[in-house]
Amino acid sequence: MINYDWNCKTVDVYPTDGDYTDVVYNVHWIVTGTDEDVSATNIGTQVLDTSTITDFIPFDELTNDEVVAWTKATMGDEQVASIEASIASQIADLINPKSITLTIGEPVVEPK
Repeated sequence: MINYDWNCKTVDVYPTDGDYTDVVYNVHWIVTGTDEDVSATNIGTQVLDTSTITDFIPFDELTNDEVVAWTKATMGDEQVASIEASIASQIADLINPKSITLTIGEPVVEPK
């Protein structure tokens, strides 16, 4: 079973936006999937809509979990599932590669 870790700790902020300061508008996400000792990672960014802020959270009170929730909500279930499926496919290819590169005259090292 693959465990997915969403890291959304790096963000771009507007120094001021209306009455608020340090308003997160862009999230740099890193998703790492791990299946036992094999892992794969996808990275990207997600722009957030700051015009819909209803319950502003000051920057120094934000948690990764909160920003992950915003990021996933903005992406939607289909995109989140696509990212995680891509990672699962990468892990499957690492566990059971469809192709490997060998060098003639060198010992063959089997993948993990």
